[in-house]
Amino acid sequence: MKETKNLTITRAQESSAAIEKLYITMRHLFNRGFYKPMGVSGDSLREALLMLRPEIYGHIADEKVELKGLLYVIERLPIGIEECRFINLTSHEGYDKSHFKAIIPPKRRRNCYRIDDDLMHIEITRGRSDIYDILTHLTFIFIESHKIRYHVLLDETGEISRDWQKLEQAVSQKKKLTLIDREKAISHAANILGRTFEDISDIYDDFGTEAAPDRFLQIIYWLGKLAIEEITENTKRTITFSPILRERLGHHIHGDIWATHIKEVLKTNNLLDRPIHVISANMHSVMNSIFACPALKSKFKGMSDFGIYEELSKSEGKELRSKVEEIALKNGMISLPDTSGTNIDVQIFDTAKINWENTSFPTGAAAEKKPVLIVMDYAFGEQAYETIDELLKPYKKETFLNVESVSIMGKAGILEGGKGDIMIPNAHINEGTADNYFFENELSAEMFEGNGIEVFSGPMVTVLGTSLQNRDLLKFFHDSTWGVIGLEMEGSYYQKAIQSASKIRKSIPKDVKVRYAYYASDNPLETGSTLASGGLGTTGVKPTYLITIKILEQILEQ
Repeated sequence: MKETKNLTITRAQESSAAIEKLYITMRHLFNRGFYKPMGVSGDSLREALLMLRPEIYGHIADEKVELKGLLYVIERLPIGIEECRFINLTSHEGYDKSHFKAIIPPKRRRNCYRIDDDLMHIEITRGRSDIYDILTHLTFIFIESHKIRYHVLLDETGEISRDWQKLEQAVSQKKKLTLIDREKAISHAANILGRTFEDISDIYDDFGTEAAPDRFLQIIYWLGKLAIEEITENTKRTITFSPILRERLGHHIHGDIWATHIKEVLKTNNLLDRPIHVISANMHSVMNSIFACPALKSKFKGMSDFGIYEELSKSEGKELRSKVEEIALKNGMISLPDTSGTNIDVQIFDTAKINWENTSFPTGAAAEKKPVLIVMDYAFGEQAYETIDELLKPYKKETFLNVESVSIMGKAGILEGGKGDIMIPNAHINEGTADNYFFENELSAEMFEGNGIEVFSGPMVTVLGTSLQNRDLLKFFHDSTWGVIGLEMEGSYYQKAIQSASKIRKSIPKDVKVRYAYYASDNPLETGSTLASGGLGTTGVKPTYLITIKILEQILEQ
């Protein structure tokens, strides 16, 4: 009889189990309607996150407070949330018609409303992925807040350290701190956070705003204050889910409104019977690729096309961007800012109204039946399925759309290479399930060679959220026979919707062409290159426009 070997669980397997636990726990808490993140009901979420230790949350499992992870999260949550004991996740419930002013986080498009000193409402109109994103971020900052509490609360009677008292004095000042006062406060904060004076000085200004240059101290103070009160006064922070949100989630309500509006605009402009090409991208690359060079060549004589795109991407290029948009609107572009709650703006291009001879695509005039381009802004996670599924349905159940192609251009994490490199997938694998979607990509790696950018081809994994990136699990996907080249959040959802519309429901042609291409925003396997390390800057300009141009060339050459 053979001796049974001891089976050891790898870190990748532990991480996979932690992600599944997070996913199931969040769905359970949502169905329950409320929970206390630092109470018994929040134990499972905290334990799973600490076991997973996602890359963007850095030192979450250590005693010292994680600074880069905190910055990443704060930029994606509404200003003032650190002061709120109660956080309510709601559907679109009419607050835009009230006196409450919408607070939109700098790096996430979601409407939030500060109802009073203790309550923040966050609108969820982008599906479950939005909820996972928020709950993991909130769990992270609450864990960090109790690290602060641990360092400043000397005993259970409520006695606090001298460093905390000094920080409180600095925060209570209404005016901007002088350099001396600021550095004193940073010194006390360093002791509280278990970080060096240099660590905090380096990141201090990144937290600040024009109205609140010393916001870093405010955030640390309020996180610590509420954590201390949870221990000394047993006033636990609480997250609730509104009944309307629980009733509406998963029913494509916002996606249906969004898609119907697009089709009505197509009908009004007599475009419904034309060949349609859907492009998921940002709101500038298609417009600029067609109109920017002819509009700005005289201003930037001798400059390359990519040089002009870089000028447009700079923060001071607002006037240039307005000029290009003005020309586009006069030459076949229809702009549809979102009013549905999806936070996905749309541009429609009637190529019959574009003078292609003046653009970088002189062959654009060749097609007999002029195509229509529907450019939609980036979806968020599962929202990709909702929006594309609704868009590909017939208009009023009887008018079928002649969708000839769907092209997806997006940012993604890369597992081999660096920021700004390009990935061309041939399959999407859904993290945490056995679902996988193989497809014939009209784009190939060879099309992008010779441009000074590395190009990788292979399968990509669709992850539940950027905040769940785990080095061990990603290393497994990359090193095993899966051969994954990168990770993103929407690919499998797009492909699921396209396949069901073309192969099963037959609402669009079965031979619809698909194009997927991503440029790398980070490498989570490389220390210092995760999403928390900062944005792409101008590094992303060339791959963005290179992908856009290749997509447009294929569409127009058809």
